[in-house]
Amino acid sequence: MAKKFKTGLVLSGGAARGFAHLGAVKALHEKNIRPDCIAGTSIGAIAGVLLADGYEPDELLDLFLEKKMITYLKISFGKIGLLNMRGLKSTLKEHLKAGTFEELKIPSFVACTNLNTGKITYFSEGELVDKVVASASIPGIFTPVKIDGQLYADGGILDNLPVRPIKRKCKKIIGVHVNYTGPQDNIESAMSIVERAFHLSIGARISETANDCDLFIEPEELQNYRLMDMSKGREMFEIGYRHTKKLLDG
Repeated sequence: MAKKFKTGLVLSGGAARGFAHLGAVKALHEKNIRPDCIAGTSIGAIAGVLLADGYEPDELLDLFLEKKMITYLKISFGKIGLLNMRGLKSTLKEHLKAGTFEELKIPSFVACTNLNTGKITYFSEGELVDKVVASASIPGIFTPVKIDGQLYADGGILDNLPVRPIKRKCKKIIGVHVNYTGPQDNIESAMSIVERAFHLSIGARISETANDCDLFIEPEELQNYRLMDMSKGREMFEIGYRHTKKLLDG
């Protein structure tokens, strides 16, 4: 079967570390490397669909810095998650020109975990916003999203680097993984232990999926940044940019 796309871009989950996705994509654009399709999980899904909608990385950096993470979170005690993402939903509806996957300028895939079936789903058709929000909804923290009668949550639970939906469709795949899982020395607090364990658990398959990438981008420096540290967004953007530029310049 002939491959439909020349270059596919895969963006991992990683919360605030997703700023590095934007820096990496900026470096790719400077080398005239622009994806023909995009797949993403969690923050990678958010960044991916906005890029597919026509935004440039610098525009999204400004947007992400303006819309602080705390504005996405609304307390919802007594439900099936402590926080919901109404703020994120309204922000996406405000800034996305496309309302459906079909209206995006670049074909896109969004990974979500179906909590009812326990299986991964890669959405690429129909209404867009709810599926992106579901992809970023960490279970137990954020309220899952009901789609067609099923509960969906963060795609990173089962596939934090969703190469699978585009693997057979692209001649070349570029993967950007912002949760470094190599050796780490600075584990000094309870939160750093929780984050490290979380990264290791969801990253168990990363080495396998990384092998499916023709270019694998994983900035080691990002291990020094907390998952919710939006205040360091510009620094993480620059890390993603410099690391990718160095790889491309070889």
